Amino acid sequence: MRWDIFCQIVDNYGDAGVCWRLARSLSSLHGQQVRIFCDDLPTLNLLASGSDEALGHKIDIQPWEASYSNARHPVETPDVVIEAFGCDLPERYLAGLFIAPIKPIIINLEYLSAEPWVAEFHAKASPQSHGIPKYFFFPGFQEDAGGLLLDPIPLEGGQVAHLIPQSLKSIWLKLRPGAKRMSVFCYPGAPLRKWLEDLAGIGENVDVLLTHGHAELLNLYGEKTIALPSNIQLLSMSFVSQDEYDWVLSQCDFNIVRGEDSFIRAQLAGKPFIWHIYPQEDRAHEIKLAAFLDLYLDNANQELRLATIAAMTWAMPSQWLKSLETWDSHSKVWRAHILKTQGDGGLAARLVRFIA
Repeated sequence: MRWDIFCQIVDNYGDAGVCWRLARSLSSLHGQQVRIFCDDLPTLNLLASGSDEALGHKIDIQPWEASYSNARHPVETPDVVIEAFGCDLPERYLAGLFIAPIKPIIINLEYLSAEPWVAEFHAKASPQSHGIPKYFFFPGFQEDAGGLLLDPIPLEGGQVAHLIPQSLKSIWLKLRPGAKRMSVFCYPGAPLRKWLEDLAGIGENVDVLLTHGHAELLNLYGEKTIALPSNIQLLSMSFVSQDEYDWVLSQCDFNIVRGEDSFIRAQLAGKPFIWHIYPQEDRAHEIKLAAFLDLYLDNANQELRLATIAAMTWAMPSQWLKSLETWDSHSKVWRAHILKTQGDGGLAARLVRFIA
């Protein structure tokens, strides 16, 4: 089948990351023909870089306007159209679908949530006046939700420690033997500067890998340059591809992540992490975080529950870091759990079965 995925980038990398991972899963695992129409090709192409070259040739990446650029001829009608995160289809593209002899199915791919109500609304029809069938599809952790994007399932850290990506070799030489490793990928609103200063006060040697742009983020509000004691080493990474970032997550003892894609990849790395969920004005993000933690900590003891909740809500490291070893064990159990519950192939496979 032929799929058109429409992606409008709101959150820098997150929206594009999900769309690219879905496209590669549909193509490489399920033999589908996929086009992506994106309104920010530079970002999408950055994320796609580093992937298998053959895979890159299979997925047709196009600018947003290419979906309707040849207005004198009908749209090349796909079997499935995905509106990623509820983005509106271009009017001229939609008009072409109206006159197509065989109508596609439109999927409104929603944001990932662990909230219980997701299963109730998942895969429900959304009647449209134009008559083209449309459905809501909700990714989720539950068996009766839309599933998670798992491809590729990463090997555990120790199995790939020697496979250092070329783009990371220079920075990896600067890591200190015996130092803890932490990666940081968060939104500007995080109290990152204060968090690092508190971490320094614990006295442990920690190498902190700052993802692209985060060194500048530490001085976003015009403060003086951050000064940390020698037990903390800040290392600024260049932009890396999805697969390279997956490798970084697997090699760190602790990760701070944001958005949907890195959130799932941190869990598949089997390491403790902070999910800096995208902040919303109505504080809906707090409900989403609490719903995830209810699932994530279902079998955790009280001490770990309190430590993890504190960390996820940006309590200072000195308040919870002593629980890191227990949290690490829990993270590995959780990784095994989601691989088992998503053993049917997760989001991509459930989409293909739903369409069929």
